[in-house]
Amino acid sequence: MIRSLFGLLFGGAREARALGQTVTSVAEVFRPNATRAMELGHDAYKAAHASHSAEFQFARGGWFDSAVNGLNRLPRPLLALGTLALFVYAMTDPDGFARRMHALSGVPDPLWWLLGAVVAFYFGAREAHHIRCTRTPPQGQQTPAPPKGTTPLPELDNPAMAEWKQGSA
Repeated sequence: MIRSLFGLLFGGAREARALGQTVTSVAEVFRPNATRAMELGHDAYKAAHASHSAEFQFARGGWFDSAVNGLNRLPRPLLALGTLALFVYAMTDPDGFARRMHALSGVPDPLWWLLGAVVAFYFGAREAHHIRCTRTPPQGQQTPAPPKGTTPLPELDNPAMAEWKQGSA
């Protein structure tokens, strides 16, 4: 009954489909189709990702890359050795060390915050890179059983272990 009522109001199935397409195209003038926008955004993302992947497909091992890799490895050792050098400097020349520390107390706080942010982001980015590159086994994964045909290791003569096994049994 409802189908026949809509058929009288809007015509047959072909006319209803045409009416629906017309309403959709008019509505898309005022509000874009969200599904189509998501599809286009995903296609653009895939194209950008493919382009970026193609750029780094073949690693170049030139002198410049080696020099930059060497420079990237310097900050942590320099910070550690520099901190130790400050202790040595404080013991060898206490007056000079005190003058320089007094001069550092004149540095404004926002500049210290900026230095802290730069160092934190540098080491945070390095840590995030290493976390992404390091594959860890899923939690709860058991150690594999020894292959068939192999004999397990013999029990070592351990009196403490024997006593513990007797106490837990």
